[in-house]
Amino acid sequence: MEKYLTVDALTKYIKYKIDTDEHLQKVYLKGEISNFKAHSSGHFYFSIKDEKSKINAIMFKAQNNKLKFKPVEGMKILVVGRISIYEQAGTYQIYVEEMNEDGVGNLYLAYEQLKNKLEKEGLFLAKHKKDMPKFPNKIGVVTAPTGAAVKDIIATLKRRFPISEIFLFPCLVQGEKAYEDIIIKLKQADVFNLDVIILGRGGGSIEDLWAFNEEALAREVFACQTPIISAVGHEIDFTICDFVADLRAPTPTAAAELAVPNLIDVLKEIINYKNRANEAIKQKINYQYLILNNLKNNYILKNPLLFYENKKQTLDTLVEKINEKILYQVYQQRQTLNNLKNNYILKNPHYLYQNEKQQLDSLITQIKLLNPLDILERGYSVTYHQEKPLTNVKDIKINDIIHTRLSKGMVTSKIIKKEANNGK
Repeated sequence: MEKYLTVDALTKYIKYKIDTDEHLQKVYLKGEISNFKAHSSGHFYFSIKDEKSKINAIMFKAQNNKLKFKPVEGMKILVVGRISIYEQAGTYQIYVEEMNEDGVGNLYLAYEQLKNKLEKEGLFLAKHKKDMPKFPNKIGVVTAPTGAAVKDIIATLKRRFPISEIFLFPCLVQGEKAYEDIIIKLKQADVFNLDVIILGRGGGSIEDLWAFNEEALAREVFACQTPIISAVGHEIDFTICDFVADLRAPTPTAAAELAVPNLIDVLKEIINYKNRANEAIKQKINYQYLILNNLKNNYILKNPLLFYENKKQTLDTLVEKINEKILYQVYQQRQTLNNLKNNYILKNPHYLYQNEKQQLDSLITQIKLLNPLDILERGYSVTYHQEKPLTNVKDIKINDIIHTRLSKGMVTSKIIKKEANNGK
């Protein structure tokens, strides 16, 4: 039995060999970051990979505090570190001491380019996001038929809201053609009269999640009429589908929690509404009961004849006022009639005629005084030249014909001589 080693002994031996190999104490590597995780302790855990191989890596807080950039998934890097064994897992890894950027990985670059393109087209705008139903009856789940993701989603939905129906649309979630299978299953789910669709898968590297970064799938998610919750990877993972979906969940389990309410909370809320409704009804009944009692005890209702008597007295008062008004109007009209009957002119109409005759005679006298014919009767005459009254001797000349109007008749004269000295 002495020739058999324990796993721990073998691991320690290999670790000793690697740790004492001078060629592995300072190794220069280049590759692409994958499965990056910034631990709460401040350490970085990730993998460095190229087209054919991958190595686990760790960079402790003391070293990564010196970095002038933030490592991200898909970034190409240059690192310096030592190779050693992580004894608990029995795996070798590189302990990174220095890290520099070596350009951005092709996948990460493609991701950013597509993200910027779709964002400029407005596919990420909040106005396009559909509201989640408050109490969904039918829930579709588009994911792999096996694995932790689908189990967590179904278990959470049944625990929180068991009255809803769950419809699974199994599909590929990883691989070169996975996005095409996801599109097919989304189209099927979208016409299945569902209230909400959960699209997701578990965590993985950027390569594992790449199907959810394909442009065709992103546009299909945007075009779906059914509200979609995207739950791809872990909380730190973001895919293009997360941005175009109506709601993004950090994990598949969180997607199930966002899709449905907690039935216990709903029942509590219903009970609360019921209690509030009962209390409101009681208050309403009590209030109406008080009103009814007030009406029953009302003095008028207990003595209705008093109410009638008051109204009768008011009516009598109004009748008296109306009668007084009518009598007053009659009296006024009678006074006016008496005044007209006693008018002096109406009683002596000849007085009015005599007064008017005197005024007429006065006007006739004035007219006669102004009548030019009456003036001619008193010996005056009017001379006309060219049918106009002649007022100036200078207006006539020799041989002019003038007409002189007398009280009786007309005299026509011809000017035969005009003396300039005295104007005659």
